[in-house]
Amino acid sequence: MTITQLQYVLAVAEYKNFTLAAEKSFVTQPTLSMQVQKLEDELDILLFDRSKKPITITQVGEKIVAQAKNIVNEAARIKDIVEQEKGYIGGDYVLGIIPTIMPTLLPMFLKTFIQKYPKVNLIIKEQNTESLIQNIQDGHLDAAIAATPLEVDFIKERPLYYEPFVGYVPKEHRLGNSIQIVPEDLDIEDILLLQDGHCFREGVLNLCKTPKIGGEHFSLQSGSFETLINLSNEGLGMTLLPYLNTIDLDEAKKKKLKYFKDPSPAREVSLIYHKKELKVQITEALKDVITSIVRGAIAFQDVKIISPLNK
Repeated sequence: MTITQLQYVLAVAEYKNFTLAAEKSFVTQPTLSMQVQKLEDELDILLFDRSKKPITITQVGEKIVAQAKNIVNEAARIKDIVEQEKGYIGGDYVLGIIPTIMPTLLPMFLKTFIQKYPKVNLIIKEQNTESLIQNIQDGHLDAAIAATPLEVDFIKERPLYYEPFVGYVPKEHRLGNSIQIVPEDLDIEDILLLQDGHCFREGVLNLCKTPKIGGEHFSLQSGSFETLINLSNEGLGMTLLPYLNTIDLDEAKKKKLKYFKDPSPAREVSLIYHKKELKVQITEALKDVITSIVRGAIAFQDVKIISPLNK
């Protein structure tokens, strides 16, 4: 029994297909199939039922797969311990980032990080929160950046910063002449929202708890803040933006920003990863770089965290 054999078993268990598992493992299908077969022969059991499509895991196979995950993770931890002892910060590191954070945060820290840690091969993937959680559990991501709290048992959350919500309000809107706004001013019927699946959308919905205002209303949904701003400029409603999305707006657009009275509603943005904590040295380096950069960009102190969870 080898670690490589166990890795192949985990790949087949995940993809339910030998050809795809081999492709994801960067080996030929015959090589992967042979190694899985050798392990089955050694254990004198069948791990997979190959007669079904997609293939299924046998009852005893489920138990072996669960144990294989622990063994493979612990083997990776040995290498991690050695690298920490040597003070080595390098190697592949796969980082997921949610779409409402990626465009603003990534340009702020990426250049600094890769210059400071040139031996780290940072692989960045944009994914929604649900996918991030699943991929952390499956071992496809070393860490992720997402809005928290998430309340997931196997995930550790390390807050990076607290990002206030800011209103983007056209002059003709009912709040157009307001100097500041409060959550009670908001009416979900005239707020332009991101489409379903974005945690920032859920945060806005959790913030808007006021009754509907009389009159004709409509709901428009979009996948980007830029689109929401453009729709708002056409007089189709107001929207809410994360603070970092307002920094690079032109002066005409900045005049339409309405800040909340303290405490400002805000989202908590955290670095999240599995509680087993592999590649700790890179995780710590990433956290230090991001917090040192963002700290200067967000000066707000008095905030009220709005959960991304739809409760």
